[in-house]
Amino acid sequence: MLDAVVFNESGLIPAIAQDVESGQVLMVAWMNAEALSETVESGRAVYFSRSRQRLWRKGEESGHVQRIREIRLDCDGDVLLLSVEQEGGIACHTGRHHCFFRKLSDQGQWEICEPIIKSADLIYDQ
Repeated sequence: MLDAVVFNESGLIPAIAQDVESGQVLMVAWMNAEALSETVESGRAVYFSRSRQRLWRKGEESGHVQRIREIRLDCDGDVLLLSVEQEGGIACHTGRHHCFFRKLSDQGQWEICEPIIKSADLIYDQ
């Protein structure tokens, strides 16, 4: 399975997480070979955190696990598309349904256009 995957020079591949029901793009993260293998074996999204330099099992701290329904590889073999069931309805660490909560306005400014479902302070017990 890994032979068809084209990892970048850092050993990573972008992974787009898409809600299996709505088709909404929830987030984009990175996977290395180990993360992809564990994702396939466990049925749960596992990413590679570039900031922490370790595997990140989605939901390990927040409880907002992504259950894998399907994994697709693009035509060049260098991007993954994960169809997921998002537990708790929150994919973003900011407490929103998805990470794409800012849109560019006609004035060239980023505007927040999606509500917070649950405060990050309550999610992560900060």
